Amino acid sequence: MRESTTLAATEDFAVHVVRCTDHRPGWSEPEPFTGHEIVLVREGRFRMRSRHGRAVVDPTTGYAQEPVGDGQFAHPAGGDVCTAIRLSPGLWRGPSGTVRVSAHADVAHRRLLRAGPDIAYETAERLLRLLVHLAPHERGRARRALADEAREAILSGHPQAAGLMSLARLLEVSPSHLSRTFRQEAGMSVTRYRNRVRVGRALDRIEQGERDLAGLAADLGFADHAHLTRTVKAETGRPPAALRRLLGDRPASG
Repeated sequence: MRESTTLAATEDFAVHVVRCTDHRPGWSEPEPFTGHEIVLVREGRFRMRSRHGRAVVDPTTGYAQEPVGDGQFAHPAGGDVCTAIRLSPGLWRGPSGTVRVSAHADVAHRRLLRAGPDIAYETAERLLRLLVHLAPHERGRARRALADEAREAILSGHPQAAGLMSLARLLEVSPSHLSRTFRQEAGMSVTRYRNRVRVGRALDRIEQGERDLAGLAADLGFADHAHLTRTVKAETGRPPAALRRLLGDRPASG
C-alpha cells in the first residue's frame, strides 16, 4: 500500500511524502516513470531495478528518474518513507540514476520538509540548496552488487558488520577488495559510510528532541559523547546543539 501527501506544489516543482507499507521480497510489476523526479529515503530502504541496473535505495543513496522507461521495486525489509521531488524540465539537472546523499544533503532534505507556508520563496530556496548537494552516482554492475550488499549489512545491523574484517568474511571477499570497491562505488570509505548512517540516525533523534547526547552516543555505538559530537560536526559542519536549533523550526503545513 502506498500513500502520498503533498507538501508543496508549483508549476516548477512539487514535494510529496510517500509512505509505502508493503513487505514485498519479490519484484513489483513494472511501473512507468512519468516525470523528472528525485526520490530520497527518510525511513527504511528498498531495492529497485531499471535500465540503469539494480540498486539499493536508502537514506544515503537516492535516485533520479526521467520520463523514460520503467522500474520495478522490492521491499524485503518492510516499508519505507520517501520524499518524491518532481521537477520541471527547466530545473532538471540530470542524469538519471542513483545519487549520493551526503550528510549535508541529509540536513538540507530535513530542512526542506520543515519549510513554512511560503512555498514560492522559502520552500523553493531550500529545495535549490538540497539540489546543490546531490551528486550523480554512476557505477558498474559487478562492483555495485558488492557495495550494495555491504550497505545492506551495515544498515540492518548484521553482527558481522561490526568490523571491516568480519564484514568482508560475511561477503566472502578480501578486506582490501571490499575496502577498495566500496570506496570506488560509494564515493567514501566503509568507515565513512558507517559514520554517515550513524549520523543520520543521530539526526533523527536530535530532530525528535533528544537531549541526552551521552545516551545517544552509547545507543549508536560511539565511544562517548565527544566522539559523537566530533563525528556529527565532521559530517554536517555543525555540532548537535546547533542542529537541534536548526531542525527545531516549524514544520511544513500539510
